[in-house]
Amino acid sequence: MEKGHVKGADNKVRLGVIGFGNMGTGHAGNVAGGKVPDMVLGAICDISPARQEAARRQYPEVPVFGDAGEMFCSGLCDAVIIATPHYDHPGLAIDAFRHGLHVITEKPAGVHTKQVKEMNAAAAQSDKKFGIMYNQRTNPVYQKLREMIRKGELGHIKRITWIITDWYRPQAYHDSSTWRSTWKTEGGGALINQNPHQLDLWQWLFGMPDRIFAKASFGKYYDIEVEDDVMAFFEYDNGTTGEYITSTGEVPGTNRLEIACDMGKVVVEHNRILFHRNVISEREHNKINQEPFGKPECWECSIPADFSGGPQHVGILKDFASGILRGTELLAKGEDGILGLTISNAIHLSAWTGETVDVKNFPDERFYELLQEKIRTSTVVKKESQVVVDNSKTY
Repeated sequence: MEKGHVKGADNKVRLGVIGFGNMGTGHAGNVAGGKVPDMVLGAICDISPARQEAARRQYPEVPVFGDAGEMFCSGLCDAVIIATPHYDHPGLAIDAFRHGLHVITEKPAGVHTKQVKEMNAAAAQSDKKFGIMYNQRTNPVYQKLREMIRKGELGHIKRITWIITDWYRPQAYHDSSTWRSTWKTEGGGALINQNPHQLDLWQWLFGMPDRIFAKASFGKYYDIEVEDDVMAFFEYDNGTTGEYITSTGEVPGTNRLEIACDMGKVVVEHNRILFHRNVISEREHNKINQEPFGKPECWECSIPADFSGGPQHVGILKDFASGILRGTELLAKGEDGILGLTISNAIHLSAWTGETVDVKNFPDERFYELLQEKIRTSTVVKKESQVVVDNSKTY
């Protein structure tokens, strides 16, 4: 299937949905509902007989499979979206590439960088489009902020502080599925489940940190073995520092990104950008100022932007379809998934060991070995549960 040539009717991308759970049902609904004009729903796959039956009832004209390999070989799809538990993402993507399919995966790219490197290698060996559902990149507020940074409007960034604690997830959430909130089946907690979007945005906006030191609490608020409260300190070789604070145990919680820079301070909160802008940079002021307490004049500026939140999941699917049909560059490339995951893995590794982690030379094997040790020593036994929850009002 070369660029611009797919087998679906009217030259539309036939999308196969793997995983008919919380996210998969939403993606299927968006495509079947005509929200992605260049796509049609080609097939659905889920290993659960109950969810297979639910898919057949909801979409009686759409073929439903219980095995992803069978769907890959069916000839009914040009592309697949992977919306399964995290550990399965890389393996399914690799198999889909081998069958000549375009792939978009839900976040996170995987649980550990070792497996995601294998997925990225498979993508590189194929000639297919590879995307990831980083829908927060469609938010015009973050796009505007990125533009400001790239144009140098902030000057040198001194410190970044992101408090993202509006992820409240009560015990009922953790109990809603057997795969949630364990090392063996999910691979982590707040970092691997709720925070992939923000960790991606961090590196998308500011680049990858060079070193990370972190503290985390495991089962602080809930009867779970994975992290539900995290504080991480980031360092950059250019002197920039950062703090990242997240929790699933606070309500109402906070989502506030604050950037201290030579040109003042930028605050992103409530989907708004407020720039406390110095008339001249702090460094320039320091050179010419003669007053012991002299400060540069500062203006408070509300930065104009589209505050709608953007097209989110639908926007990423539209962008993915356009990439397949017209060869356009993807807003969220699948290969980028390893970047935010490396930050996540580094936070875990530091919290486990008490060490500062070298991000540029991240020790994939050591992290993998320690994760396996967490799995081997786990004593968690979860009751069987498969509740489909509405994720439409989350990030």
